[in-house]
Amino acid sequence: MAVVETERHGQILVVRMNRPDRLNALNHEMRTELAETWTEFRHSKDLEVAIFTGTGRGFCAGEDMKESLSDGAPGGRRPTLEDPFMSGALEKPVIAAVNGFAMGGGFMLVERTDLRIAVQEAIFEVSEAKRWLLGGYNHGHIANVSYPVAMEMALGFRFTAQRFYEIGFLNRVVNHEDLMPSALAMAEHLLTLPPASRVNTVHMMRQMRPEPSAELKRLATTLHGHGDKSDLMESRAAFAEKRKPNFKGWLDPQDRYRQPTLDSIKK
Repeated sequence: MAVVETERHGQILVVRMNRPDRLNALNHEMRTELAETWTEFRHSKDLEVAIFTGTGRGFCAGEDMKESLSDGAPGGRRPTLEDPFMSGALEKPVIAAVNGFAMGGGFMLVERTDLRIAVQEAIFEVSEAKRWLLGGYNHGHIANVSYPVAMEMALGFRFTAQRFYEIGFLNRVVNHEDLMPSALAMAEHLLTLPPASRVNTVHMMRQMRPEPSAELKRLATTLHGHGDKSDLMESRAAFAEKRKPNFKGWLDPQDRYRQPTLDSIKK
C-alpha cells in the first residue's frame, strides 16, 4: 500500500497521504514520497492545480514519534530530494482539503497551502511547544492573526475548524461528504483563469505573507537551544508511551532568568 496516493481529474492532481492507522504521521518514507510527488507535479505540463488531503480520521498528525525515537532524531529524517512544496519552489496553487486532525507538522502542511477547506470535525494544533524548547512563535504571525490568538497557537492550544474559519485561517468549513466536491469546485474555478494570471497572482500573494525578521529568526535559533535538550526526546518518549513527561527544563536553573534577547544576540 502506497503511503502517498494520487489521482488525476483533468488538470487537477489529488495528493492523498495514506497511513490512516497512524493518522498519516510523517515518517521518512512518506516525506520522501511527498517530495517525489510534488516534484513531478511541479514539472508536469498537464497538471496545474493540486488538492492535498489525507485518508481516514486524520489529515496529518505530524512527526512520526515512534520513528523519531527509533532513529534518535527529533523532528524526523528529511528526504535527500528537495520537496518544492515545503521549500516554496512550487509555482502552482495547492488547495488543502482537511479531512481530520492536522497537528504539528500536519498543521504546517496546511499552512503552506494557498486555499483551505476543512470538515467540521477537523482539529488543528501547533505542537512545537510540546516537543521543542521553543513554541511555534511564527505561525500566528504568518497567519496574520491578533497577538492573543497567535500566543494561543504558539502555546499548543487546539483549535476547531469553526474557530479557524472565524479568524480567517480557513476559506470554507463543510460537511465530510462535501469536502472533495468543494475542493474540486475550487480547483475548477482556478482553471478558468488565464494561466499567467493564476500563476502570477499566487506568486504575488505569497510574497505578501508576513515573515519574521532575520533578527527574530536568529533569536529563535538561540532559544531553540536555551534549555535541557534531553526534554526533546523525553516529550516524544512520553507521547509514544502514553505517560506524563518528566521534563528537566534547564541544565542550569538560573538560565530561566537569563533569556537571550535581540540585543544580546547582536554582541
